Amino acid sequence: MAARLKETYKNVVFKSLMEKFKYKNVMEVPKLEKITINMGLGDTKENAKLLEVAVDELGLIAGQKPVVTKAKKSIANFKLRQGMSIGAKVTLRGDRMYEFADKFFNIALPRVRDFKGVSKNSFDGRGNYSMGIKEQLIFPEITYDKVEKIRGMNIVFTTTAKNDEEAKALLEMLGMPFEK
Repeated sequence: MAARLKETYKNVVFKSLMEKFKYKNVMEVPKLEKITINMGLGDTKENAKLLEVAVDELGLIAGQKPVVTKAKKSIANFKLRQGMSIGAKVTLRGDRMYEFADKFFNIALPRVRDFKGVSKNSFDGRGNYSMGIKEQLIFPEITYDKVEKIRGMNIVFTTTAKNDEEAKALLEMLGMPFEK
């Protein structure tokens, strides 16, 4: 069974983007390429158990096992050695990406305290959108009682759009709640 948001893209969003921007070729229509979720875990360098818990939580949120990122260089001021585990990331594509986006737009974001919409200014100029989240508790998979430490994460929506206007139209039609 295909993801609900993927069906919406194929049946509704694709046609409306084609009409709005008057594309001559169907390959010009922007689409969601991947979603990257990154969690910095610099404070876990002394305690390996905290790293394991954070990686498990990120895996629950994404529905896919995260990759633990390592430090490329040693930095004395931060007591960081080359090869230490300092983060975790997941790159979602295909059906998992659409399922995560659907859950994120419709369930997780409305659970953010005092939520008025996501910023329109977080595009990078090439059609990609980046945003940060302050706590992982907004996701329904995370049990509040089992959380040892509240962690934030960065989420990047990578699209095939040529500019920010096309990317904004795509994400808006998919259901991302931009602020008014």
